[in-house]
Amino acid sequence: MSIPRPEHPRMQFFRPDWINLNGEWSFALDPGRSGLEQGWQNSTGFSGRITVPFCPESRLSGVGHTDFIESMFYQREIEIPAAWAGRRILLHFGAVDYAAKIFIDGRFAGNHEGGGSSFEIDITDFVAPGKSANLVVSVRDELRGGQQPGGKQSSRFHSAGCSYTRVTGIWQTVWLEAVAMAGLRKCRIVPDFDSGSFCFTPEFYSVGSGNSLRIRILDGAVEVAGTTIPAADGVSCRIAVPEPHAWSPADPFLYNIVFEVIDPAGVAIDHVESYGGLRKIHIEGKRLFLNNEPLFLRMVLDQGFYPDGVWTAPSDEDLVRDIRLSMAAGFNAARLHQKVFEERFHYHADRLGYLTWGESASWGLTWCYHADASQMLGVFNFLHEWREVVDRDANHPSIIAWTPLNETYVSDDPDFYRRIIREVYDLTRQIDPTRPVNDVSGYRHVKTDLWTVHLYRKDAEELARDLAPADGGVWRADPKIECEYAGQPYINDEFGGFMYIPPERAKFAENTWGYHGLDLKSPEELCAKIREQVDLMLSMPELSGYCYTQLTDVEQEQNGLYNYDRTPKVPEGMLAEIFGRGR
Repeated sequence: MSIPRPEHPRMQFFRPDWINLNGEWSFALDPGRSGLEQGWQNSTGFSGRITVPFCPESRLSGVGHTDFIESMFYQREIEIPAAWAGRRILLHFGAVDYAAKIFIDGRFAGNHEGGGSSFEIDITDFVAPGKSANLVVSVRDELRGGQQPGGKQSSRFHSAGCSYTRVTGIWQTVWLEAVAMAGLRKCRIVPDFDSGSFCFTPEFYSVGSGNSLRIRILDGAVEVAGTTIPAADGVSCRIAVPEPHAWSPADPFLYNIVFEVIDPAGVAIDHVESYGGLRKIHIEGKRLFLNNEPLFLRMVLDQGFYPDGVWTAPSDEDLVRDIRLSMAAGFNAARLHQKVFEERFHYHADRLGYLTWGESASWGLTWCYHADASQMLGVFNFLHEWREVVDRDANHPSIIAWTPLNETYVSDDPDFYRRIIREVYDLTRQIDPTRPVNDVSGYRHVKTDLWTVHLYRKDAEELARDLAPADGGVWRADPKIECEYAGQPYINDEFGGFMYIPPERAKFAENTWGYHGLDLKSPEELCAKIREQVDLMLSMPELSGYCYTQLTDVEQEQNGLYNYDRTPKVPEGMLAEIFGRGR
C-alpha cells in the first residue's frame, strides 16, 4: 500500500534520516472520554482502521464520521532503525486538533495543545534502535467549549453559513527523525535586502563544548558565501552574498542554505538543508513596499478546505494546483483564512512567488465575542498556539504579513478586549519584527500596522460610499471600540462573495448561499459584477489592496471563483483580465 502524502513535510529544515508514518493506523472513538481510565494507552491495536494524515471526518480517512468527536485514540507500531543508535529520536506531528497525549509502550512521552501548530516529542528514552515500539496517541477536541481555536469548523451538527465540516485528531503528516544529540533545533533566517545579506540565529538541542556551526549559502549547487561560528544558542551572525539575487513574485529566486554542526574533531555530526529568499516588506506612510517598490495587493481569500480531505490536501499536487489556480486568475497574493496552512503550502508559495498573509484559526474562541476575565484559558490557548505558528513559519519569504484574528465582536468588557489585542500584536511583533501585523482583520482594530475592512456591497456605488466616507477617513466598523485611524495602509481585505453556480452544477445543499442574494446566470454576469468593484478600488489612490471572497466554493458557501472540486466556473482568461490589473 502506498503512503499517502509521502513527501517531506518541512523542506525548510530537511534531514535525510526520516521515516514517514502516514498510512493505516488503528483507532477508536472514545465518546465517554474514559479511554485513559480504561487503560487504552496500553492498547496494541483498536478495532477501527484510519488512514493518517486525514481526519476521521474526511472520506480519505476511510472513516467519514461527521458527528462531534470529543475524544479518540490512535495506535500503530513504529520501527526504529538500528543505524539511529546514539542519536536523538524525534517524533513529529504536523498538526493534531486539538490536544494530544503521546504514549510509547504505555508510558507517557509528552503532550501538546494547539490544533494548527506543529510539534515534536523527543522519544529517545522510550525506544531502542533496532527494535519496535507501540505508539498510542490520545486526542481531545472540545470545539464547543469556546476555549480553543477552531476556525471555520461548525459548532452545530450540520455545516451552515460560513462554518463547515469539523476536523479532529491527526490532520497533517506524522514522521520520525534521527538527529545528533547536539544537533540544530532550529535557525531563524532573516533576509536583509538592503545590505544583500542574511542574518542567522540558531538554537541547538544541546550545546557541545567546542562545537561549531558551519553555514553555507548556495546558488543552485555553487557555494557563494558562508561562515563558521561557535555553536551557541541565540547568538546571531550575518552573511553577505555577492551580487545579491532578490526574491520577488516575478523572480522567486531561492538560495539553498546548508547548516552543519561540527564537533571539535572537525566531524560534521548534523546536516540540515534549508533555503532563503532575499526580500523586504515594509510600510512607508500609507503604502506597502516589497523590495523598496510600491506593492498593491490583489489578494484572494483561500480557506484551504477540500471535498475529500477537509483541512488536508489529498496530495502535494493539490497544494500546487490551488496556488496556480489563483495565479491564473490574476491574483498576486492570498489571505490564508481561518486555518494554519501546512508548511508544504508555504514551501510551494516560496518557490512559485506567491505572496500570502499568515492567519490563525481564531473563530470558536468565545473571548473574541464576549471578552472578560473569565475567558483567560481561551486567551492563553490562543497566545500559546499563535506563538508556535509564527515561530514555525517566520522563515518563509512568501509570507508578508500576519493576521492573528478575524472579525471580533465585543460586548462585555472593552478594556479587557483591548488589552488582549495589544498583547497579541506585541507578541507577534516580538517574535517577528520584520513583517506588518494586521491585528484584527476587518473589525475592531486596537493596535495594527494595517487598516483592513470587510465591505461586502452589492454594487460599486455602495462600495465607493463606504470605502471613502465623506469625512475623508476610512471605514470604521465600531468607533466606540476600535482605535483611531493613524494613516496605515488601507486594504479592503474581504469583498465580493458573488454566487454563481454553473447550469451543469447542482447546489451543494439546501442551505447553499452567497452574498447579496443575487441570482447570477452566466460567467459574464459574474465577471461584470466583480469588474465594477475592482475598477473602483484600482481608481482609489487611498487604497493599498483588496481581497476577493473567495478562491473556491466551500461546501454550502458557493461564492467561489472555482467550484469546490477546483473545476472552472468561468472561461479561461476572463478572471485574469479583471484581477491581473494593478497600479
